[in-house]
Amino acid sequence: MRDRILSIAIERDTDIILARQRTRQIAQALGFDSQDSTRITTAVSEIVRNAMEYGNGGKIEYNLRQTEPQSLDITVIDNGPGIKDVEAVLDGRHESATGMGIGITGARRLMDDFVVETSSAGTKICLSKHLPKRAPAVNTHTLRGLAETLAIEARLDPIAEVRRQNQETLLQYQELRSRQEELTAVNQELQDTNRGVVALYAELEERADHLRRADQLKSRFLSNMSHEFRTPLNSILSLSRMLLAQTDGKLTAEQEKQVHFVRRAAENLTELVNDLLDLARIEAGKTVVVVTDFSVSDLFGALRGMLRPLLVGDAVALTFDEPQDLPLLQTDEAKVSQVLRNFISNAIKFTEHGEIRISVSRDESNDQIIFSVADTGIGIRPEHQGTIWEEFAQVPNRLQGKVKGTGLGLPLAKRFAVLLGGHVEVESKVGQGSTFRLVVPRRYKPAEAQSIPPEWVVEDGRTPILVLEDNPADAFNIERAFTKSRYQAITAQSTSDARRALEEFRPAAVVMDILLQGEESWRFLIEMKQSESYRDIPIIVVSTVNEERKAVSFGADAYIDKPADPAHLVSVVDKLTGGSSVTRVLLVDDEEVSRYLIRQLLPRGAYHLQETATGREGLEVVTNDPPDVVLFDINMPEMNGYEFLERLYTIPGKTPPPAIAITAMMLDEAHRARLKNATKIVSKFDLTTDVLVEAIRDVMDKRESQAA
Repeated sequence: MRDRILSIAIERDTDIILARQRTRQIAQALGFDSQDSTRITTAVSEIVRNAMEYGNGGKIEYNLRQTEPQSLDITVIDNGPGIKDVEAVLDGRHESATGMGIGITGARRLMDDFVVETSSAGTKICLSKHLPKRAPAVNTHTLRGLAETLAIEARLDPIAEVRRQNQETLLQYQELRSRQEELTAVNQELQDTNRGVVALYAELEERADHLRRADQLKSRFLSNMSHEFRTPLNSILSLSRMLLAQTDGKLTAEQEKQVHFVRRAAENLTELVNDLLDLARIEAGKTVVVVTDFSVSDLFGALRGMLRPLLVGDAVALTFDEPQDLPLLQTDEAKVSQVLRNFISNAIKFTEHGEIRISVSRDESNDQIIFSVADTGIGIRPEHQGTIWEEFAQVPNRLQGKVKGTGLGLPLAKRFAVLLGGHVEVESKVGQGSTFRLVVPRRYKPAEAQSIPPEWVVEDGRTPILVLEDNPADAFNIERAFTKSRYQAITAQSTSDARRALEEFRPAAVVMDILLQGEESWRFLIEMKQSESYRDIPIIVVSTVNEERKAVSFGADAYIDKPADPAHLVSVVDKLTGGSSVTRVLLVDDEEVSRYLIRQLLPRGAYHLQETATGREGLEVVTNDPPDVVLFDINMPEMNGYEFLERLYTIPGKTPPPAIAITAMMLDEAHRARLKNATKIVSKFDLTTDVLVEAIRDVMDKRESQAA
């Protein structure tokens, strides 16, 4: 439904100005704001101009469409020959030397609806603009008043209209300029934000790199610490076993009870150490999956024999459901067994009465095996069911004081499950019990990974030692033993890597383990000793196999039990290679505490330390048996460090050894000038093993370079 507002004939150029005036008046009267009024006025004036220039005039009608939403409908009808290829004009593809079509496409963008009807008899263009939602509703009475106002209102002066049009153009230009400035500001803000994001990404990458290195250091620390703990723990267990066997005499009942406590504590600590070592190996990617064929029946039989002795009394029954028609599993039996042992031992700890049932099933669609350990224990609260898989996590419960755990068993079980290509699950209700599940593929499929061969670089001035060791902690211990010596440890994790290393460099000796990632290195030892090229290279076996006689019979030059003492290992290599890596150090310091500290900081085996309390005694040592390096204090009685250094460089017929001043004094320029002959100055406040060893190596290197 439409209500007529006004109709204007288009016969002369001045009618274009009139149409523009009336359009603005109608738009403002209907509630359009200044911007929408300008848009409507501009669109109508363009269409009316086209009707006048190309359509031989016509008329323009203004109507109000009452259907929702209300719209101002403007229809321009001309008497021209029509528009050829109207689709190209509407799409903006029409090219015209006179500019015909540009006004149509521009007007179309300014209006909500735009319809063109054209023929050889003329063209009809309908333009519509929806009334603003905030504008008051327009009814017939309102339209009648608007029509009367337009009829009696005088026409505006054309010059005034042009002036007004210019003002509107300036306002639009100012608005565009303001928006351009806003856009420029937004672009600048986006650039600043982008730079901030780039900086943030760089910082995040740096933090991620720090975390990766921290994780590597943590794994190395855990591995090293675990191995360092194993030796004393094994000694405690062995000694306690001897005491309990009462081979050297009977123990009283109280003494036997005390030894049992000691042994139980050592066993618990050994379990913690083993779990830490397993976690470190997994994180370092050094855990090897040994695939074997085994049956679930055999696995359950072994678990039954191991775990039933843990039950106390008859309050809890341990039941294994015999598997039915399950094929052989092809995965790591030891790791599956360790996960299930952990599940079952936890169930025994937290089940006071009832049953612990171990069962197995097969998901044939995915060829997966599902092991379940269900108990009737105290259960786990929902908020704690995710915490139990975290390292060292302890879930508070009423049995916590009666049973002890490391908090590593379940995290280790989860890691093993992922390593085997599976996962773990838990379902639990407080007071009713828990069910732990291990889901693993029946056939282990190793993840495909590119094997990147290691690269070895022998440092200048160092003598290479080939270390054949796959355990990262043991390899680290051996590398650390050679760090403060003239030797450089070059590590190979397999016999194939060792053979490739022999092709790249000739080591002075080989330090090797026997058990390597599921293989034994006996054959490699025999090949080395039968080879014309390598038979003269000394081989030291460092292992836990306790087969020294076999190693020597196969050609090993020495055998050392793990963990190898660093000084002993370096001494053996020195003996077999005919070299000496011991640096002779003279320490001149009157303070006994300082001498004790340096004595503890210098690695044994790599350094031989001789001590004197006075400068006079130090000069006598240098005169009679010159050391490689001299360490001296400054504040000493009888002869201070400045005098000692001056006389050190005036000993007749002797080339003075490099001297390092070790002092707690804050030295100014004058004091440093008096120490100009000192090769290096080290503060006692910064003294560590690394600082001390680095200082000695620096002065030794300088002396060798000067001699060359």
